Amino acid sequence: MKYVLIGAGPAGVRAAETLRQQDPTGEITLVSGEPGEPYARMAIPYILNGDIQESGAHQRKTAGHFDELRVKYLNNKALQVHAGPDGGTVDLDDGTVLDYDRLLVATGSSPSLPPLPGTDLPGVVTCWTLDDARTIAAKLAPGTRVTIIGAGFVAGVCMKSFLQRGVDLTVIAGRAGQILRTMMTPTGSAMIQRWLESKGVNVITKGKTERIEPGPKLVMDNQTIESDLIILATGVKPNVSFLEGTGANIDQGIVVDEYMQTSVPHIYAAGDVAQGRDFSTGGWVVHALQPTSTEHGRVAAMNMAGRKLPYRGSLSMNVLDTAGLISHTFGIWQGVEGGEMVETVDEERNLYTRLCFNDDRMIGAITIGKPNHVGAIRGLIQTRRKLGEWKDKLSKNPSLVMEAFVALGH
Repeated sequence: MKYVLIGAGPAGVRAAETLRQQDPTGEITLVSGEPGEPYARMAIPYILNGDIQESGAHQRKTAGHFDELRVKYLNNKALQVHAGPDGGTVDLDDGTVLDYDRLLVATGSSPSLPPLPGTDLPGVVTCWTLDDARTIAAKLAPGTRVTIIGAGFVAGVCMKSFLQRGVDLTVIAGRAGQILRTMMTPTGSAMIQRWLESKGVNVITKGKTERIEPGPKLVMDNQTIESDLIILATGVKPNVSFLEGTGANIDQGIVVDEYMQTSVPHIYAAGDVAQGRDFSTGGWVVHALQPTSTEHGRVAAMNMAGRKLPYRGSLSMNVLDTAGLISHTFGIWQGVEGGEMVETVDEERNLYTRLCFNDDRMIGAITIGKPNHVGAIRGLIQTRRKLGEWKDKLSKNPSLVMEAFVALGH
């Protein structure tokens, strides 16, 4: 059996290891679209602030890891996938053609650039790859003027590193005028914004970005911002162009079934590029989370090897350290129609808790501040435990989540 895995992020690496466990004799090829060893994107902020060297971002620290597993590792980009009735081929950028019986697409996402003139100017970068990290780190110094266009998760992850390097940081919140809009309520966003401003960050929530000019400088309809570095953090898009013509169904990402199989029977997908099952809703969504990617890769590989293992779904979850203020979101934190919700806010101590219920089950939550009892909150959501009398107690006092978790039998 010939297995080809496109993408060497957490999903692809875990899939390669699982396939070798399940099929000792199969031919496994892992294709990375970037040079060097497979690395974890979540380590990039630690490279930016100097906490680790690039080698510290490697997913596997043992030299010769893939050689020992008899996994062929290639640093090439996939240009086109061809699908036949029982397998197919993959065209690589160096002219190589790989045959496969089973194919895994685990190519993740790429930055989605804003529709602005000047995004290709010197000093304008994304913050997504090791190469990006090198470019940014070379410019960071006390007083460096850094402007981030976008105020979502990627921007939030990088802010702490920039502030630790002493930069003069400006963040453009975009049309919505709310930072972290896709993972936070307006109340939570406002608390995090005040925290950032207390750290010296200039958060801009009004005005339309019009263009970037040499300098670089960002021209808005109400002001012009001079910068030494402009970072584009305006979202991502799945890497799927090479699947054109295969018949694979593409929606938010590559649509898969409960076995991580696409609409093409011998092609599977995993990680940020896959539209997999959501634990909370039973629907099919893209969860750009490293634990989800790793489990996707494991389950996809089991099925590629013929083990028929269903994926039960991933819990939507984000953990973010925004310049030292920790926030968590779990499950359906927006709540559901007909459901109930309780919030507690302590502005002075930067504490916020939001619990969402449907009938007598907890379905989602947000916490900001001291990360106490987040394990209990996650446990109550993932176990779908009936709360009984504890629902009323938690509605009156959300701080009792640990007591509820213990009493209900974790």
